[in-house]
Amino acid sequence: MRQEPRRSTPELLTRFRAGDGEAFAELYRLHSPAVFRFVLYMTGGAGRADDVTQDVFVWLVHHPAAFHADRGALAALAGVARKYLQRRQREERRWPPLADAVMETPPRGEAAVEAAMLRSAIASLPARYREVVALCDLEGFNYEEAAAALDCAPGTVRSRLHRARAFLTKKLQTRMPVRCGI
Repeated sequence: MRQEPRRSTPELLTRFRAGDGEAFAELYRLHSPAVFRFVLYMTGGAGRADDVTQDVFVWLVHHPAAFHADRGALAALAGVARKYLQRRQREERRWPPLADAVMETPPRGEAAVEAAMLRSAIASLPARYREVVALCDLEGFNYEEAAAALDCAPGTVRSRLHRARAFLTKKLQTRMPVRCGI
């Protein structure tokens, strides 16, 4: 059985703008997991991440001409997600921190405990630092892509990321147990 080759985002977008619903479905399959992860890193809640991810793609359905994949499809969608998050934050006035989110299963083993501590430390960062950590360190964006998503200069991303990493290092040094070799 021969599979059809994967289409590029600009090609899918062109087809979608022409009315091809399958092209939209492929855009969704291609980009929704990364949008969901970004929103999850920012909010700590899978329910909110689902809602905002859906909002982003509903926005795309209604505004296909406003979507500029030339600056990077994921960066553009992360920028839309960021605007929805800001709007929701203004409406709700308060987000529960990731550290207070209920874990379905407690972490097991040293690596799981350390990962949970890292997630908690990231969640305790101010949003402007959490955004750059989520985009650059967790999603692999370069400075230019993150800057496009956050609508700021690459130098701003670089300085925020530097400061965020310094905060995380300090937080984790006080939380991580000292290992003793025997």
